[in-house]
Amino acid sequence: MKMKVSVVVPMFNEATGIVGFLDGQLMPVLNKLSYDVEVILVDDGSVDKTVEKVVKKYGSNEKIKVVALTRNFGKEIALTAGLTYATGDAVIMIDADGQHPVEIIPQMIKKWEEGAYIVTAVRGENTTRHKMGSRIYYRVMRICGNKDIVVGAMDYRLLDRSVVDEFNKMPEHNRLARGLVDWLGYPQEYVKVHTKNRVDGKPTYSHKKLVTLTIDGLASSSRTPLVLFGYIGVAITVVSLILGVFILIQQYILGDPLKLDWSGAVAMSVFVSFLVGLVLVSQAITALYISQIHTEAKGRPLYVVDKRKSIGLKNDKK
Repeated sequence: MKMKVSVVVPMFNEATGIVGFLDGQLMPVLNKLSYDVEVILVDDGSVDKTVEKVVKKYGSNEKIKVVALTRNFGKEIALTAGLTYATGDAVIMIDADGQHPVEIIPQMIKKWEEGAYIVTAVRGENTTRHKMGSRIYYRVMRICGNKDIVVGAMDYRLLDRSVVDEFNKMPEHNRLARGLVDWLGYPQEYVKVHTKNRVDGKPTYSHKKLVTLTIDGLASSSRTPLVLFGYIGVAITVVSLILGVFILIQQYILGDPLKLDWSGAVAMSVFVSFLVGLVLVSQAITALYISQIHTEAKGRPLYVVDKRKSIGLKNDKK
């Protein structure tokens, strides 16, 4: 029996460019492969005509399936839905905007054939899209304990079936797909790429969403922020105690030989204001983790599929 390669493509308001991406980029590459192929298009609650265009154009194409979510659950959940429905021996995750170069798919598959569990695309140095944001993200993740994270690693990845099966066992709601894949611990191979311009339309991933994604990924993959603020709290307490003793001795016992002329009210105001600010920031960090616990405790499904709009889905168990 011929092996199969699945390609998962999350979509959100891609009506103007999805047909051009599929016909002009993705399908010509997939049709040259010596494997059976399937394309899982996951519509993440688009409010334009994305689903209608795809169904009209590819409704009779057995290689293309559409998983239509009932609303916008976010790209990470859309990727999760696609991986859940993918049946291939290898599964490739790729964006619908055409910025991920499809030309490297044969190279990724070759590395998989040679035994790689995961093949990850890494942005080249001359790629400027989200350059500053990416640098900040990777630096923060490294500081917070993820030492093995590769700078420039993307969601554009090939996963072996065994990796996908393990990924599908993880039920987190606040998730970062690349972080969960890295957490699994399988060895990875890397391919350096240079991203392209969008096929059409405008980017649908705003800076606000990118910041939210970073915060969720950080909170779900590391407890460093909580520990960090614990250490800061201890340090501030020790420093405040030392300064307090210094002011007491210098100002009141020795009679202010340094002529600092600090009044008790001023010193107390500075210390109290600083400590109150630290407490508020610490509470915000703690609240972030509590909110994630609350989300997980509710036990809701990660996503809901609109079966009427979806096409090609034969398994109802998901």
